[in-house]
Amino acid sequence: MARALWKGAISFGLIHIPVELFPAEQRDELDLTLLDRRDFAPVGYRRVNKHSGEEVPRDDIVKGYQYEEDQYVVLGDDELKSANVKATQTVDLIAFVDADEIEPLYFDQPYYLAPTRGGAKVYALLRETLRRAGKVGIGQVVIRTRQHLAALMPVGDVLLLDTLRYAHELRDSAQLPLPEGDLEAAGVAEREVKMALSLVESMSEARQPAQYRDRYRDDVLALIERKVRSKQVHAIAAPVEDNEAAPAGDNVVDLMALLKRSLDSAKPAKSAARKAPAKTSTARARKRA
Repeated sequence: MARALWKGAISFGLIHIPVELFPAEQRDELDLTLLDRRDFAPVGYRRVNKHSGEEVPRDDIVKGYQYEEDQYVVLGDDELKSANVKATQTVDLIAFVDADEIEPLYFDQPYYLAPTRGGAKVYALLRETLRRAGKVGIGQVVIRTRQHLAALMPVGDVLLLDTLRYAHELRDSAQLPLPEGDLEAAGVAEREVKMALSLVESMSEARQPAQYRDRYRDDVLALIERKVRSKQVHAIAAPVEDNEAAPAGDNVVDLMALLKRSLDSAKPAKSAARKAPAKTSTARARKRA
């Protein structure tokens, strides 16, 4: 587990639960190094003084707020905390809402909260209370130098804190070229809706997060392995042409035919998927044994 980002408390009413905040997300991005294509030497990121052009040691870097052009107020980490100690040390819950009231586009970044010494009992109490009530705690928390709106919810045995976007941070979708809300005006027939519903039903299954993989990342790693084996370590392949023609803007799509073909292909796939979990469960059971 990563190091705690901060130690503080969940606070609401007279309740005070000492906790630690941990990142819940683990980025699994490919670590590609920038290179100079002339000699394939690494091109690094440098902390450079914009006036002198010289590299600045990490210990000499401080934070500053520009209040006028080229004029700064320097702020240390302790000073940033002391500006509002309560805000920087607490998840201050201000309301409880139904879980389904929070629209997906508001969720931003997940974190785990774990109890510290003396907080286990009240932590468990809050977790069970939220679970039975079907509620999510809405609060505010300062992470680094920004105050976030956040949702606190039970997920298994952990209290998950998910930062939320503020309403003003979301762009208005009204300016997008969207089809009419009325199906008839959008040119959608009722029989097409029914066929689409049948397709969705045929592809519906219980969600199993572990079954999904980043196939693009796997394919890139496989490409890297092939190039290493064939000693093409400095070769850049020519771009691959996409032979699939882009659909013309004025083409009429036979939606019913596409839906029927999709529905026919989804049925055997779902049938095979239904049999797969039993094998997977057996394999897991053997592994545990």
